[in-house]
Amino acid sequence: MPSMPPTPALPPPRSPRHGRCARPRRGVLFITFALLLMILFGFMGIALDLAQLYSRQTELQNMADGVALAAARQLNGSAAGIAAALSQAAQAAGASRSHFNRSFGWSGAALRFSANPDAAAADWIDAGTAAGAPAGLLYARVDSDALPDAQGAVDTFFLRMFNRALARINLSGRAVAGRASLQVTPLAICAMSPAPAAARLNPGAPAANELVEYGFRRGVGYNLLNLNPNGAGARNFVLDPLTPPGQPGSAAQQTAAFVAPFVCAGGVPLATLTGGAVRVSSPFPGTLAAAFNSRFDQYGAGGCNAAVAPPDINIKQFTGGGAGWWMTTTPAAQSAAPTAAGVSPLRTVADLAPRSPPPAGLTASAYGPLWTYAKAAQYAAAEPAGGYAPFARANWASLYPGNPAAAAATSLYTAAFVPYASVSGGNLVSPSRKGVRGRRVLNVPLLACPVAAGANVPAQVLAVGRFFMTAEAGPGAIYAEFAGALGDQALGGPAELFQ
Repeated sequence: MPSMPPTPALPPPRSPRHGRCARPRRGVLFITFALLLMILFGFMGIALDLAQLYSRQTELQNMADGVALAAARQLNGSAAGIAAALSQAAQAAGASRSHFNRSFGWSGAALRFSANPDAAAADWIDAGTAAGAPAGLLYARVDSDALPDAQGAVDTFFLRMFNRALARINLSGRAVAGRASLQVTPLAICAMSPAPAAARLNPGAPAANELVEYGFRRGVGYNLLNLNPNGAGARNFVLDPLTPPGQPGSAAQQTAAFVAPFVCAGGVPLATLTGGAVRVSSPFPGTLAAAFNSRFDQYGAGGCNAAVAPPDINIKQFTGGGAGWWMTTTPAAQSAAPTAAGVSPLRTVADLAPRSPPPAGLTASAYGPLWTYAKAAQYAAAEPAGGYAPFARANWASLYPGNPAAAAATSLYTAAFVPYASVSGGNLVSPSRKGVRGRRVLNVPLLACPVAAGANVPAQVLAVGRFFMTAEAGPGAIYAEFAGALGDQALGGPAELFQ
């Protein structure tokens, strides 16, 4: 057979990239990539704008928080406290830093004050108005909108492309700060007099005129559970530690078990004790006396926890005699002796009528330990700028007359000598654990008496008395030396942020 001619070879298939569709597809990919790139850059730009806004908002808020806290720490119910708040606010604002490490411009108009942390913005008052009526103004509010030079304005770069209204965004930082606690004990006693300051005309007046605050003499020791300006029987009270003034209160919050932790710590979560009646019950539970002894490094019967109720740095009991004793007389008791049984009012021999001859049998030993923490103060119609002047030890015979007259303190007691703060003469005993200076100082509400007997009754707080515990408390006895009176707003705890 004749051979068949060979089948011609077919050409290889063409690749699509060499075909007519290659250029159109390549163009579509390029356009798609460009669009995606533009979208990507847009999102990156928006992210940069948002980061800038977030950073600025954080700076403004941090500044507002710091300034509000700095101002609130100074508020004590006085015009001087308002002035100090303005000064500290300016310093805190200057220490804050904005973008590019620049300090904030400050204006006092950004700081306002109120007695209520939840007050509406329109109800906060400026510093000038606050200085004229500062009582009760415990809270500071900062609003960066009142700062000069539009410091909250942020110019955007990409957001403006989507909306012209987003070309400049105004941000602000706002904060409210104040004190939410008081360094007072839930033990309350009667003020022995309603007078904030009066002169005691001791023998040798007027040079020996002595300051008496709410009926108490500085440097004299009292049994806080054995006083009553209106009767022959002791009156004392437990303060409701949670109920603000003017509120109904709860008897359950005035029991020994409920109040014990507040006695241990020496503070209550209240912003003020004034502006309305507080709630009290009487008598003060005797079982709580041991809780005061955590200040002396005693944690058995009182049930206190050293973590929240540390001891004082000096736990020495000043009971008389021993090394370093500064009184020529050894006290007959731990506090000034009470007046005779059944006598009304129930007070101490240190509070007998001045200038009258001392009663028979009254000796210097009846006055108890004197001047362990505070000295008697000379009376002045208004408290001097540097505080009331103390008496010299040579005045003891005039201040504490007896039969025989009280001798002056020994030469060991100098003008600057304070036994509690002394490191010589055996007057310092350190605790077994880390102590806190001043823990033995009890800030005790002084009530306008008489107060009704019973549980959860209303009472008005006149002031807060500062009493230094000279010795451990016992059943029916809390021994403490009077060291002056002050308003509760001077005893606020740490400032806290509310908003």
